[in-house]
Amino acid sequence: MSQFLKKMAPVVKTFDYLVIGGGSGGLASARRAAEFGIKAAVVEEARWGGTCVNVGCVPKKVMFNTAMHAEFIHDHKGYGFDVELKGFDWGAVKKSRDAYIKRLNGIYETNLEKSQVEKITGHAHFTEDKCVEVNGQKYAANHILIASGGRPTIPNIPGAEHGINSDGFFELDDLPKKVVVVGAGYIAVELAGIFGALGSDTSLLIRYDQVLRTFDSSISKAVTDNLEPGGVKLKRKTQVKKVSKESDGTLTLDTTTGIIDGVNCLLWAIGRRPNSDTLGLEKIGVNVDKQGNIIVDEYQNTNVPGVYSLGDVCGKALLTPVAIAAGRRLSHRLFEGKKDLKLNYSNIPTVVFSHPPVGTIGLTEDEATAKYGRDNVKVYNSNFVPMYYAILEHKSRCVMKLVCALPDEKVVGLHMIGQGCDEMLQGFGVAIKMGATKAQFDECVAIHPTSSEELVTMR
Repeated sequence: MSQFLKKMAPVVKTFDYLVIGGGSGGLASARRAAEFGIKAAVVEEARWGGTCVNVGCVPKKVMFNTAMHAEFIHDHKGYGFDVELKGFDWGAVKKSRDAYIKRLNGIYETNLEKSQVEKITGHAHFTEDKCVEVNGQKYAANHILIASGGRPTIPNIPGAEHGINSDGFFELDDLPKKVVVVGAGYIAVELAGIFGALGSDTSLLIRYDQVLRTFDSSISKAVTDNLEPGGVKLKRKTQVKKVSKESDGTLTLDTTTGIIDGVNCLLWAIGRRPNSDTLGLEKIGVNVDKQGNIIVDEYQNTNVPGVYSLGDVCGKALLTPVAIAAGRRLSHRLFEGKKDLKLNYSNIPTVVFSHPPVGTIGLTEDEATAKYGRDNVKVYNSNFVPMYYAILEHKSRCVMKLVCALPDEKVVGLHMIGQGCDEMLQGFGVAIKMGATKAQFDECVAIHPTSSEELVTMR
């Protein structure tokens, strides 16, 4: 043994499985491993549950539901109700939402204890001898999983620090009067929609002509078209050059298309970056790409034996259920002997909680065309007003698309936007994972009157 290794701090404890990151993926993997009699531990420096539980999916859905209530209030008159809106208390919702999240943090912690998974609190980083150090204490493990997630990106422009990111959205104590959201992805669309529905003077700044450009073209167009009717002013081909804070606390934005002043809240939603840069990965030689995403194979293996990674820190399919599914499969493979078990990353159903919501799975029309050829793809479309709006003055359309591969018309893509599309996707997702064809969709008797019946009656 070298003099260097002799001087290194001794190992405090050794585990079979050590997980870095107490988010959904890491927790799911650790608890599943413990079911096989494995001595497991999880390291987390913040609150249990990670991004999804604390500053992501869960509190976002609470705020989406809040915004939906605001929209329903406008519809009450059409359904015969004499309802007067006397006000909205953002603080009351925040208090209830935060209490709910705190309960979830406790549930996650309790579940770890029930599973006999050890909790280690603090920031983890690797040492040269492939151990993990936390608060000066060193831990060793036969298998180490990196599931440290990601964080929002802030642009490198003057005054950018005066804005907040999606984490900061959940710290707001009041509904801002005038809001500017920057970004064209699902986080930007969702948060701008919430602000707009709840009554903020809301603008969304995007670099190009449409939002959600990686989605099917029909979805991208429909979401973009629904922004302004939903209370969001869309500023296309606009980028922020400089942000100034005025004496009254408001912000002034110098953009490529003009000045926006009197802004009470600027929210950056321009992407996320992996939490990989402070883990000391270079000390053990774990490979990352140019963006810092940890490179793994189809079994979640890094290039270093015994070290694995999954979830947002890998930069692929940044969705909570994906991390959970990958984490559980990894534990079955490592500790239950299921050597070939891995997550299939194709046909993952995804929902965007826009207004109205989006549901999508599989290939876009362009992707299918590129894969199969234009002559081997058949597309079915439906565009209609859901029955909910039949007796209302304002209308919101539902757009649906089935992308099929010939000759048997296997459904390789399903894309829809409209009221209830978020809830109706799950069952159709099962059908598509099973390889359903358009003929099998047609064989299913429609449920009437619903919007989902359109998916089994398209011609």
